Amino acid sequence: MVAPAIAVENLISGVRLSSVGPARVTGTDVIHEPTSMDLAMKLHYIRAVYYFRSSSVEGLGLYTIKEAMFRWFNLYPHTCGRFRRSDSGHPFIKCNDCGARFIEAQCSKTLDEWLEMKECSLHNLLVSNQVLGPDLGFSPSILIQMTTFQCGGVALSFSWAHVLGDAFSLSEFLYLWSQIMAGHQPPNSPLPKPETKASKSKNSSGFAVEPLSVKRVEPVGDHWIAANTGKMENYSFQITAQQLKVMISKMFQTSQIRPFEFLSAVFWKYLARIREGSEPKTVTISRKDSHNREKGTLCNNQIINTVQAYFSVAEANPKDLVELIMEQKIDEKRKIEELVEQDGGLSDLIMYGANLTFLDLEEADLYGLELKKEKPVFVNYTIDGVGDEGLILVMKAPSGAGSWTVTVILPENEILKLNDELQREWSIA
Repeated sequence: MVAPAIAVENLISGVRLSSVGPARVTGTDVIHEPTSMDLAMKLHYIRAVYYFRSSSVEGLGLYTIKEAMFRWFNLYPHTCGRFRRSDSGHPFIKCNDCGARFIEAQCSKTLDEWLEMKECSLHNLLVSNQVLGPDLGFSPSILIQMTTFQCGGVALSFSWAHVLGDAFSLSEFLYLWSQIMAGHQPPNSPLPKPETKASKSKNSSGFAVEPLSVKRVEPVGDHWIAANTGKMENYSFQITAQQLKVMISKMFQTSQIRPFEFLSAVFWKYLARIREGSEPKTVTISRKDSHNREKGTLCNNQIINTVQAYFSVAEANPKDLVELIMEQKIDEKRKIEELVEQDGGLSDLIMYGANLTFLDLEEADLYGLELKKEKPVFVNYTIDGVGDEGLILVMKAPSGAGSWTVTVILPENEILKLNDELQREWSIA
């Protein structure tokens, strides 16, 4: 069930702000042109929190941490720039070295006490909820927060504008920083650099068929966040390897079913059940595109598929839904790009939550960020800017644990109902 409310007034204190950016000047009149897929994702934000024991940060002073960041941002100067608009209104990043925001804070709890509270909303206290705008020229795309617990452990959090790249880009980006922290030299070959002048318009001359996987929202202007009709809440389910094995064995003769497809089918079915007369018949499935990614490049290059059911999802056997997800998915990535190109990059769209959306983070190395060769004890990823239909993230738990974390971002009145259904049918809570 949803955890009881916790008094949070005195949990976080001593907040201090500063900036970090490239160690060297990027140059004058250097800009970065977001791709069509980047702009399609501009109203979404990734919030990631990494929890480390005190042994992971012992001896690592603030100067050491920031110095590594200076060299890190040399490789990606556009992440420290600021958005501008061309005369036509098309957004681009001016690489002016304004930097990322760095936040220091103190927590009145120990790390173990914090994690034992198991309240998803508490993670939000450790990561900035800032969005781009309404003054784009002064809004950083990345905000980093380092919160120190009473025991000496830390939470490192990253607020990441999705327009910079997807969750797979973010995890690779953070891994590179940890390698620099460990004393490894940055790549000898230069990573792709921003353009020095605006590229030509990529507007399509043809009519783009509206994809099912995105939804137009009311124009947001320079304040890049879409409004919801109701309040959205986060909740995480922890599923052990044994639980998953038992669940799959009840329906399949083989254990070769991927956990993501199976868990997506289970959550799709029970969300359809609690939504009664408005069950989701169309869902969006997003995962890493391993074949079209250039190493070291920040990008929005996810596979985006839609799946449609022409039968009652609430009454379906999850086995049928698994087969539907595996065999009947339709790729819509190019349709989204065409839609943005047709509008000259001015579209205001959402993808997460336009339909009930499932995001497969199995191939994201969420535990790749190490400090002093130690992995985090827990990592929490979530998304802001999710539409009313909701988003479900499926992630591997800490390496070697063989378990899974399923984080749901749904209208607040659905979470308790979903928890009751899953607990009754599958003993998941």
